[in-house]
Amino acid sequence: MNNFGYVIEIDNLEKTFVSSSEELTIIKSLNMKVARGTKVVIVGESGSGKSTLLNIIGGLDSPTNGSVKVGGYQVNNLSENELAEFRSKYIGLIFQFHYLLNDFTALENVFLPAYMAGMQKKQAMENAKALLVDVGLEKRLSHLPSQLSGGERQRVAVARSLIQNPQLILADEPTGNLDPGNAAIIGDMLFSMVEKYNKTLILVTHDRELASKGDIQYKISQGGLVEVNS
Repeated sequence: MNNFGYVIEIDNLEKTFVSSSEELTIIKSLNMKVARGTKVVIVGESGSGKSTLLNIIGGLDSPTNGSVKVGGYQVNNLSENELAEFRSKYIGLIFQFHYLLNDFTALENVFLPAYMAGMQKKQAMENAKALLVDVGLEKRLSHLPSQLSGGERQRVAVARSLIQNPQLILADEPTGNLDPGNAAIIGDMLFSMVEKYNKTLILVTHDRELASKGDIQYKISQGGLVEVNS
């Protein structure tokens, strides 16, 4: 880890997509430092590069140029195996779609990532139960995703993102598939969980109410980050 308490340090990031007919640079000369425990929200128009930036931070996509350091990992230089280890140990991911396994219960969906990563079964099960209680699903442990509401499925996804005790949570439009009422509930719950477990959060959203909950709000504009005054 670095000495300044930064979880994320990005220098001169560039991302260019190349097709047979054109090159499109959506991120250019982007710099970003995020201190430990900070809740950062990124907004911007569709296609501006919000999700691409999140994917690069999480090692799901690679930059064209620039340096990306996350928690002491030089992400842009990691091999595929190293990236898998980085994501498993350091990152918790939440997407717009829950990506729960349909044939497994809520408890099993949260338990499995930790168990498959080598955690003892009993410990993984206890941790999964505790997280599901924290997100208000103590009566839904044995329910399959098909038996849960959209909001409940996203609660499971939030619990799953925390099961490996990651330092950084990356959330890409986590309330995008929910109605306004459930979106507000899940938004409050997500920020509450991040606060309780002392995680750093990078969240991408179109939801202005959700965006207002962040410590810092950025907009991607012309390929770079501009701080938005809340």
